[in-house]
Amino acid sequence: MLRAPLLFAPLLSLALAAQQDESPFLADRLGRVEQLLRSVVDSGQHAGVSCLVLHRGQEVLAHTFGVADVGARAPLQRDAIVRIYSMSKPITAVTALCLVERGVLRLDQPIKDLLPEFDKPEVFVGGTAEAPQTVFVERPITVRMLLNHTAGFSYDFFRTSPVHDLYRQAKLWEAGSSADFLARAAKLPLLAQPGTAWNYSIADDVLGVLIERATKRPLGDVVHELVTGPLRMVDTDFDVPASKLPRLASLHTRKAGKLATTEATFGAYAEAGRGFASGGAGMFSTLDDYARFGRLLVGDGEVDGVRVLSRRMLEVARGDSLEGRTTSRAGDGWGLVCAVVRDPSAGHDLMNQGAQHWSGAASTTFWADPAAELVAVLFAQHQPFDEFSLHSRFRTAVYQAMR
Repeated sequence: MLRAPLLFAPLLSLALAAQQDESPFLADRLGRVEQLLRSVVDSGQHAGVSCLVLHRGQEVLAHTFGVADVGARAPLQRDAIVRIYSMSKPITAVTALCLVERGVLRLDQPIKDLLPEFDKPEVFVGGTAEAPQTVFVERPITVRMLLNHTAGFSYDFFRTSPVHDLYRQAKLWEAGSSADFLARAAKLPLLAQPGTAWNYSIADDVLGVLIERATKRPLGDVVHELVTGPLRMVDTDFDVPASKLPRLASLHTRKAGKLATTEATFGAYAEAGRGFASGGAGMFSTLDDYARFGRLLVGDGEVDGVRVLSRRMLEVARGDSLEGRTTSRAGDGWGLVCAVVRDPSAGHDLMNQGAQHWSGAASTTFWADPAAELVAVLFAQHQPFDEFSLHSRFRTAVYQAMR
């Protein structure tokens, strides 16, 4: 009796499962995802990578390769806790939308109602960082503008305007509390008049402070009550408890052609009591936790019988709110949670129209595609961001495996 070589046993198992479940995925093509992730580790591009793909809430594939720390040589595990940086933004945004549904916030409410520090913000129109020329805003910043990044804020890592020099001088990520962060941010001029342009920014960090002011509670507590708790995202928070620190993956970068660990950026401290709860970049999570969040976005606002958002609110949140204005990626708009694919062909990607997605500074990414009923999460802990274009290659590898 002929026996299948051990090497091909996993593919045979996948093929049988695909036939039995009538999966929309082709088992042999799914193997290309594994080959891709294994190759970026074996070649030394990444210390470790992991992924999880769900279809209709059911696991299609899960892979983990490499190490969580190149120094300790600790194998990367599926339950590794990672810094998700800007993938915190969608969670903070959904928390705000929950508060809108409860009548605590309104989408078109001026934020100065709760943040008087932004009573009369000014907009940069010329000059230098040392002598900026500014004018007053023509309209107030609203909650909606924070959610879709049209409030006029920016980030310190951009280099296109004297405003960014002022951001770097403000050292926002050295703030010891949310109040300290807000005091520093409120002194900075806006990059554009509110509501007129999309600029990727600290808007979700300001939104986090707004949530604290509106509820009179710490941001982490509100996020847990409204989003991560109901979704059973048990390892997702702004800190990592001491008992879970052994599961925390290290950040890596390449130095002199070799991978090495590196310090955390943007104030993303794992230890409780350091920094502040950054709504835009401060959270930690796991593959399984974030996939549950993706299921919320790809569905109708309910996961496993627990409703977090109404169906209608989710429909509004994943519609393009930019009215034709562009983001940093061709073919994308922006909803009230994250980027939304407006034109798949213009975006040079295989995600369907209406898919929601975003990434984090340590080379993490996710997408939730309602048309394909697909959720995918990819984690690395590597800087600079997506140095080897793994994200687009991963998306291609997943979609090419679909029937």
